[in-house]
Amino acid sequence: MKKIKEEKAVINGKSVATPKEATNGQDIANEFYKKTLTLLKDSPTPYLLGGGYAMYEYTGIVRDMKDLDIFCKPSEYQYHLKYLNDKGYQTEITDARWLAKVFQNGYYIDIIFDTVNNICTVDDSWYEYAVKGKVFGIPVKFLAPEELIWCKIYVQNRERYDGADVNHLFLRYGKKLDWKRLFSRMDHHWQLLLSQVINFQFVYPADRDIIPKWLFDELMQRAHHQYELPASVEKVCRGPIIDQTQYKTDITEWEYKVVTIKTI
Repeated sequence: MKKIKEEKAVINGKSVATPKEATNGQDIANEFYKKTLTLLKDSPTPYLLGGGYAMYEYTGIVRDMKDLDIFCKPSEYQYHLKYLNDKGYQTEITDARWLAKVFQNGYYIDIIFDTVNNICTVDDSWYEYAVKGKVFGIPVKFLAPEELIWCKIYVQNRERYDGADVNHLFLRYGKKLDWKRLFSRMDHHWQLLLSQVINFQFVYPADRDIIPKWLFDELMQRAHHQYELPASVEKVCRGPIIDQTQYKTDITEWEYKVVTIKTI
């Protein structure tokens, strides 16, 4: 099959080169993504583009795009499914808590409206801070880098760990990040942000100042102050928030709680 040059991804006017060993399957996938984004451009329902295309937008890192990640509010995904189904796509509600998919000719697109831990629920503020750009010459709105980091920081599975993606976002876009907004997103689970900051400083010792000192100081102060408070009465394991498989033993055998249902 002849390679179709125009099917290479073009993001904000820049052609994304594919590795020499890339198969024609990537070209076919790109054509599928291009077709879908063209259709969505005329859809009345808004969406945000995440995944590998958003990573390229903020870091310049090129990777094979195995799928297309579309983000929308929980109230909107059904309209995307109906719209694309009417255009000949197969549709699926993969997990009613956070994910739907559309298929055509063996390729698929994820329609994401939450995260698997139900923490990063898409709402109107995601659209407010979206970043405009182009993919394949088609106008799109990218997931803001703060929301992209917020989602990725919880992906710490044995099979997939997004910490390197977060480090690259810090490194390549950190001077433009709204750190206060990111801190607000991570306020409840600030330990994960502190862990990521320490990881970044280890990986990039020459670039530590990308992390604002006020943020590092606040996180370290919280870490220090927690020892002045009593420990949790309930034996809680929050591991399943970041890895949905590796903490099974904690819950089933060691009697840690991941969900508590009781009246107070």
